Amino acid sequence: MNLIHISQASRMKNPHNVDARPLYDTKHAQVVHLTLQPGERLKRHITPVDAIFYVLEGTGIVEVGDEKKEVSADTLIDSPKDIPHCWYNESNAVLRILVIKAPKPTKPTKVL
Repeated sequence: MNLIHISQASRMKNPHNVDARPLYDTKHAQVVHLTLQPGERLKRHITPVDAIFYVLEGTGIVEVGDEKKEVSADTLIDSPKDIPHCWYNESNAVLRILVIKAPKPTKPTKVL
């Protein structure tokens, strides 16, 4: 069994300049914990694989394709591959999101 607490996960560099910490990374899938502080956002980008977002804490705005919705904790969002998407934290509180990509991407994310 492998246990990883978020405080032990290393912060990874990313084009969005947000706190992103990989928790699981195999050839089959990737799981990343994102923390968006008030006013932070993910730039519009395209991933080459399906992504699933699960909101752990807070309220944020997610945009997938032409749809834009405010979502809060305990919400799951499906983001199909090759569709532009982004996140905005316009609240006054921290937004924490779990990102699951399956299969693990073999091509880089394309920032728009």
